[in-house]
Amino acid sequence: MPKYVSSLLVALGVVSLPVYADVASAQKLADKYATFAKNINPDYTPSAEAGKAFFNRKILVRGKEVSCSSCHTENPAAEGRHITTKKPIKPLAPSVNTARFSNLDKVETNFEKHCYEVIGRDCTAAEKADYITYLLTVK
Repeated sequence: MPKYVSSLLVALGVVSLPVYADVASAQKLADKYATFAKNINPDYTPSAEAGKAFFNRKILVRGKEVSCSSCHTENPAAEGRHITTKKPIKPLAPSVNTARFSNLDKVETNFEKHCYEVIGRDCTAAEKADYITYLLTVK
């Protein structure tokens, strides 16, 4: 097993401890994803700009252009609405919704589900770190 995979598995075990519902916890989670990304690419540095670009990146899915902002709006501090069901979605920004990163299992489930829906694959650790880093800048 490659070194980075075993490091990732050990780190995930540590990360699975309860995450407190606040901005500091979201930052800790972003830092952990950044650590995973650095195990793969030692030159990696988290980027809010890359996270914002990822959040707004439009991808053609089943004939429709979609992005994270399709449901979450271009302002992650605002309430969103699912583009199909029209069901309200609480804000993504941890400064507004302190429960957003309170449960690691839920964070991972949402990343897996939505990454496959929007980009057709799981998000990388770097994409997750950048995404949360960007959300931490939104007030």
